[in-house]
Amino acid sequence: MFRTLTLAASASLIALIFLCLAWELRLALIQPGGSWLALKCLPLLAPLFGILNGRRYSYQWASMLILLYFTEGIVRATTETGAGQWLAIAETVLALIFFVATVTYARLTRPSAIL
Repeated sequence: MFRTLTLAASASLIALIFLCLAWELRLALIQPGGSWLALKCLPLLAPLFGILNGRRYSYQWASMLILLYFTEGIVRATTETGAGQWLAIAETVLALIFFVATVTYARLTRPSAIL
């Protein structure tokens, strides 16, 4: 169970990092040549090693961080059209998978649950 949650969290986080970069630099450009909005993937790098190593604290705070990306995905999915809308839906789905995996992992690994 823990391995599945770790795999889901890791895969969705890595996919979200690449999606953010590809979205702003290649797939649905806001302006020619890309934009500084591609830097939005940098906060996702902070919990990456903690998530990959199964550190409970990283799972806890990353579950709060990912809500920003979920919110951005919802807003852009409802305001954009075409490729931007589909990328926003993908961002929302990846953020949701990550959120569920991290919250479940943090809950199952709490000290009172491991008796």
